Amino acid sequence: MKLSDYKMLTFDTYGTLIDWESGIYNALGPLLDKLPLRLERDEVLELFAETEMRQQADTPALVYRDLLAEVSKSIAQKWQIKLSDEEAATFGRSVKHWPEFEDSAASLQYLRQHYLMATLTNCDRISYMGSNARLEIEWDAIYTAQDVGFYKPNLRNFDYMSEHARRDLGVLPHEILHVAQSLTHDMVPATSKGMTKVWINRRHNQEGYGATAPPEGEYTIEWEFNSMAEFARAHQQEIA
Repeated sequence: MKLSDYKMLTFDTYGTLIDWESGIYNALGPLLDKLPLRLERDEVLELFAETEMRQQADTPALVYRDLLAEVSKSIAQKWQIKLSDEEAATFGRSVKHWPEFEDSAASLQYLRQHYLMATLTNCDRISYMGSNARLEIEWDAIYTAQDVGFYKPNLRNFDYMSEHARRDLGVLPHEILHVAQSLTHDMVPATSKGMTKVWINRRHNQEGYGATAPPEGEYTIEWEFNSMAEFARAHQQEIA
């Protein structure tokens, strides 16, 4: 089994290509400023992870920017502080400001020379446009939770991706290599669908799961890299 055996790469974006933890934490700044005590960054991110997962399960058809607004309201309620509807909406629209990892764009441009490329994301179409501009990549396909009507780790997202890759791009499931950071949103469901996977372990030098809820269920990891740059170098070395 080699990296070059596959025809198509499918990527999770947030946490893998976009530094969503920095984006989330910075966008929650106005809320954090209202707290009388300072919270540790990972404490904030873990509360976000728990709240987001619950909101996604409760309102799977809610588009991501609106779902984020509801998440911020729930966090404010948890912290017992006031949050206006406009402040909540501002947090919901913050995705376009979330920064890319410094190695994402160059790595994607390299891999684009060797694979068909798609993303399977929990984002909505409009919000994703801002992230896509940061990544400087022309995807062969963008599959959003808004298209599916459910959020990962719901298996319908992976079924939707496989169906459309086969129908629109002529790619069979065994020809897809899925690349992601989240064990919960990607590794567990992709394993259950029999997919081969690359884990981009962005938190390799940190404890805990940050903005991602801990995984529930079994998963396998066929390749693990600490960054997209490491992944791209491994492919380059393999075909050299």
